[in-house]
Amino acid sequence: MAIRSMQLKDAAIIVLTALLFSACSTNRYAKTNKIYKQQVKALTEQIRQPLPYATPRLVATYDTSGAVVVSEGGHAKRHAQWAGAIHFNLRKPNYVIIHHTAQDSLAQTLRTFTVPHSEVSAHYVIGREGEVYQMLNDYVRGWHAGAGKWGSVTDLNSISLGIELDNNGSEPFSEPQLYSLLNLLDTLKRKYNIPAANFIAHSDIAPGRKVDPSALFPWKRLAERGFGLWPDELLTTPPEHFNPLDALRIIGYDTRNPEAAIKAFKLHYIQNDSSATLTDHDLSVLYNLYRQHE
Repeated sequence: MAIRSMQLKDAAIIVLTALLFSACSTNRYAKTNKIYKQQVKALTEQIRQPLPYATPRLVATYDTSGAVVVSEGGHAKRHAQWAGAIHFNLRKPNYVIIHHTAQDSLAQTLRTFTVPHSEVSAHYVIGREGEVYQMLNDYVRGWHAGAGKWGSVTDLNSISLGIELDNNGSEPFSEPQLYSLLNLLDTLKRKYNIPAANFIAHSDIAPGRKVDPSALFPWKRLAERGFGLWPDELLTTPPEHFNPLDALRIIGYDTRNPEAAIKAFKLHYIQNDSSATLTDHDLSVLYNLYRQHE
């Protein structure tokens, strides 16, 4: 009986250990999840509070002639009266920006987005095996676009969703990963009514600074599903007056550095040539895309 009791006790210890190990492994991000919830709670409190505003205080003085001189000096703080409007909703994302992680593993990327010093994040991370991690609520402003520019928009973080693909930048994107990406994009497009042209690359918004996702990314395949644009199979030669830099600007590229803008365009739409020279074929592709933006 003593042996039997010891066996049962040992078995119980093994089961308990396994449960504890399982709990630890499934709650790997429990600490950062708690921080996320605390930050969301703090933002909620900020939204609930009317903000004070300052009004200039007019100060009257006299010059040597005795005339009154009125100047602004100091500030008197005053609270606005709150009268809540009833017609509003959350700001919705209108762009999706696709990145590759340029890191060694999915675990490394998740860690990067959950340590204080990195100051970078994305809404979704998709692993090579198709695992999808949502890291931010869609309505929360992520830190993934950086100092990007697209058209007249200079704060893309405020109106976009960032999707990071676990890829080192020199390898093909796996089928499970692309399958999960397409499903996610379909959900986001339907949920937020995002236009096809607004599915873009990190390299598109940061010419010369970013090159993700790489030239191996299948943009044509995405465009066939309605996520991003792609040139038609039958291309026409642009007219003599066609200005490629104007076309790039109209599409959305920041053309302050023309060579960088051309390289970013070719990384997305040409892919087999990363030079800053536009061939006749490249010009036809650019003209076709320009016509799609008219």
